[in-house]
Amino acid sequence: MLKQFINFPIELYKDCDKWVPSFEDDEYKSLGRENPSLAFCDRELFLAYKDGRIAGRIAAIINHKANEKWNEKTVRFGWFDVIEDFEVAKALVDKVVEWGRKWNPEKIKGPLGFTDMDREGLLVEGFENESPFTVLYNYPYYGEFLERMGFAKDADWTQRYVNFDDQLPPMMQYAELVEKRYGLKIYRASSLSQMARRGREMFHVLNDAFAPLYEYSKLSEEQIDGYVKQYVPVLNKDLVAFVVNEEDKLVAFTVTMPHISAGVRKAKGRILPFGWIHILPLLNPRRNHVAEGLLIGVLPEYQAKGAALLMFKYLHENYLRLGIKRLLLNPQLEDNHKVQSLFSGYDVHPYQRRRSYVKAL
Repeated sequence: MLKQFINFPIELYKDCDKWVPSFEDDEYKSLGRENPSLAFCDRELFLAYKDGRIAGRIAAIINHKANEKWNEKTVRFGWFDVIEDFEVAKALVDKVVEWGRKWNPEKIKGPLGFTDMDREGLLVEGFENESPFTVLYNYPYYGEFLERMGFAKDADWTQRYVNFDDQLPPMMQYAELVEKRYGLKIYRASSLSQMARRGREMFHVLNDAFAPLYEYSKLSEEQIDGYVKQYVPVLNKDLVAFVVNEEDKLVAFTVTMPHISAGVRKAKGRILPFGWIHILPLLNPRRNHVAEGLLIGVLPEYQAKGAALLMFKYLHENYLRLGIKRLLLNPQLEDNHKVQSLFSGYDVHPYQRRRSYVKAL
């Protein structure tokens, strides 16, 4: 069943040139029983059939850690994909509610994953744009179906893109002042072991920076171990920025990478045996002039001290050297004004919008 669950969207979106699959291996790790999130989550997967064929899928999730932190009784749904049939969509959502009854939930929310590291948020604007491979894409009727079922907006993430000129923005002139006043500097990793060390610290910064944000639940050490092993080896050090203080403690980071959506779609999310042929050329920033922002985090006590300024200056200079002209930012909560304002000195444009829906039970 798991293979069918993972592969269903490939058929559903076969004629859509804006949708991008997840990496198949990542899906098996996320949805399989070895996912460390299952130490504090319960989950069940459901497939819907119509006329003998798969017509939809959905994951039902209880994140007990998040429910405790936010004082909620919530059942989540994620990995929601369905043909254009309201009855099928409703049957899938109803199944999530039925499954979650044992925990007496008061509301249902989604699309959400186990944690913020999973794809989340239903696409509601920007259907004409190709999605970065790290985020959800869906047909417009998904939102129409959920609203018809009585769901309403709970939170929105906006996604924007930044155009880079050949000149640094005027605000960059203050980078040296930030370094001197607060004892901050860019850390330049020169080896995989150094990247792994900072990668581990990065997720701890993420836990502190994201703690007050929508439905966030702290990543466990086991989860962090998995993410470091999974992602750090494929990062390009020129597209990642680490900021450390005088004690060599990581206080801020941002992770970007080349925009590889077209290659991932051609490979259907499979690196082997031949998917890498489509993806590998796009990993070279000198041949691919668009980058994706994956993560950004700043410790709360450094959010007003210019740490982000040092990161952006470092990345901007590297982008100019490598020929990168555009950055697709990661989805950012629309009411997270601190992160929204970080890019005020740049040429920023709207790209897509995603929404988490909620319904009382």
